[in-house]
Parts: sequence; C-alpha cells; structure tokens
Amino acid sequence: MGRVANVLSVNLARVQTNPDPRAQSTLTGIDKVPTAEAVMVRAPGPMHGGLGSGLVGDTIGNQKVHGGDDQAVYAYAREDLDAWEIPLGRKLTPGMFGENLTTTGVDVTNARIGERWRIGTDGLVLEVSAPRIPCRTFQEFLNVSQWIKTFTQARKPGAYLRVISPATVRVGDMITIDYRPNHDVTVELVFRAVTTEPELLPRLLVADGLATDLEDHARRRVTSTGR
Repeated sequence: MGRVANVLSVNLARVQTNPDPRAQSTLTGIDKVPTAEAVMVRAPGPMHGGLGSGLVGDTIGNQKVHGGDDQAVYAYAREDLDAWEIPLGRKLTPGMFGENLTTTGVDVTNARIGERWRIGTDGLVLEVSAPRIPCRTFQEFLNVSQWIKTFTQARKPGAYLRVISPATVRVGDMITIDYRPNHDVTVELVFRAVTTEPELLPRLLVADGLATDLEDHARRRVTSTGR
C-alpha cells in the first residue's frame, strides 16, 4: 500500500424484509449502516448453524449461502464505491453494498488469497479468503436491472475475510498487511474463475487460505478435466 490504509466505516445490518420474493430467507441483513461504536469481531463458526456474521451485532439473513468462518467479514473499498456512483447515478453511503468494513487506501480487488490484515491496535487479524459473488437479494436491494451482470463484468467484488485473531474494530483503525503470500491468486482472479472463466479454476489451488467451498469447486474442475 502506497498510502495510509484504514477503516473508513464499520457497518452493521439494519434487518429488513428481503426484497427478493424468491429468496430462501424472508429477512436480509444486506442493508448495513455505519456505527460509531467499537465492534467485537470473532470467528462465527460454520455457515450452517453458526453465528452468521463475524461482527457481533450484525445479521446474516440466509445462512445457507452466506456467513460462516470463510465469510466472516466483508470488506469493500470506498474508492470502488465512488467509481460506482457515476454509472448508478446515486450517492453510495458506507455499507450500501452490504459490506461490514468500508476501507480506504486498500486495493481490495488485488488482495491475494491468504493475505493477512492487521487492523487497529487491539490485535484484530483477518485473512482474505474469497470474493463476494453477487446474488439476487443484492440486485433487488439496489433495484438496478441486470445488476448481477453489471457487477460481474466490473470485476470489483470486494473481499471476504476470515478471523485469525479476534478483537474489536472501530472507525479510523489503520490497516497494515502482516503477510502477503508468494502467489498471484488475487480476489479478482478467483472472481473471474468462479463467474465467467472456469478454465482459471485450477490456478486457484496454489493459494492456501482459499475458502473451502471454492477450493472444492476448483478441485472438482481439475478432476473432471484431468488438469
């Protein structure tokens, strides 16, 4: 990072009725709003039957496909939100993409899988595990036609992180990279492999720290194609 990186906003869910009538869950926590309070971050356990979000006080509406240790925290760059304001024609406030942490000074798209972020001074350490894959709830919440396609084409998905060392997070906390692995598997590369370029899936297997479901998906690709 060439400039100071920090947490611009910590965002917690404002639970509401899911705007997608076909959703498996009637409630959603995608609408997140900033909080000025320090928030405890800890590993939430398994996706199914765990605590959902890694942030105490946050809510995951559909724990069949969201939440759990590999999706404990969702981070999105303020710089990327700014870039979306022009095509969307609206002001995007922190948390509007459903992110827990709105960052500044962090190239989230090019973060490497397994990269570790130390946040603040209380000892919080998070590890990059996966990109966010857009869903219909996201599209319906923003009320933008063909949003899943548009978001996918932009290749700026934001990053999910797992909790390595639990602690509190607060607005203004500095973000430093404790560890950056020696491979080229970035959040963007994983996103492309999972969404539009499945031929890239075998490349993901060199990355320790990849979310378990994505690693399994990549291994099935290798098994089925023989490479």
